[in-house]
Amino acid sequence: MTTYEKVMAIFAEPMGHLLSFLYNTINNYGIALIVFTLLVRACLFPLYASQIKSSIKMKEFQPKIQAIQKKYAHDRETMNMKIMELYKEENFNPMKGCLPMLIQMPIILALFVLLRNPIAFIDDPQMLMGVHEAFLWVPDLSQPDPWILPILAGIATFISFSLTQAMSATADMGSTNAMMKMMRYFFPIMIVWLGRSFPAGLTIYWFTGTLFMIVQTFAMNKWKSKKMSTSKAGA
Repeated sequence: MTTYEKVMAIFAEPMGHLLSFLYNTINNYGIALIVFTLLVRACLFPLYASQIKSSIKMKEFQPKIQAIQKKYAHDRETMNMKIMELYKEENFNPMKGCLPMLIQMPIILALFVLLRNPIAFIDDPQMLMGVHEAFLWVPDLSQPDPWILPILAGIATFISFSLTQAMSATADMGSTNAMMKMMRYFFPIMIVWLGRSFPAGLTIYWFTGTLFMIVQTFAMNKWKSKKMSTSKAGA
């Protein structure tokens, strides 16, 4: 086992025990994967919510940042100092928005490693047969589904990307916005391409998890609208 796999095993093995428990309880690998995905995503929701709230707060005082950038366009040192003073005034830590993603990354990577080869991290004889079970139109969840699941995962990814960008987009750097727009189309295509070579069980995880993220984003959008309405009423 490589060093990378050993590090991933720290996260993958506990989640493997959870997946094994769900499979032995439900006795259907496809449904166990869906329940497993929902449980993991629910646990990660506070991190996701913190990340979105941070981006919304940043968006609220974005006009002040743009005013500073315009005023001190030819004095970068002063501009950076004034922006840091604004962050302090607003009690905002720009790194706080990155922290949830940094915490999620090893978990997401471990899930990828686990579901790509469950037997490597799950010491359960029943799972040897379970990972090869059929589910819906897929005859073997350990083998790739050539089209349907990857396309569904790609569509879900596009919707999720679009909703997240619409909620947290800012009106500043035009080149950054252009890059994000390009990613909105490139990333779903990449998911379809990868999904055609990965085990169907892994694609089910991605599709189910992305659907859950879409629901999360709708909920956060509703929270954002309510918060903005309250702020306007207070003003």
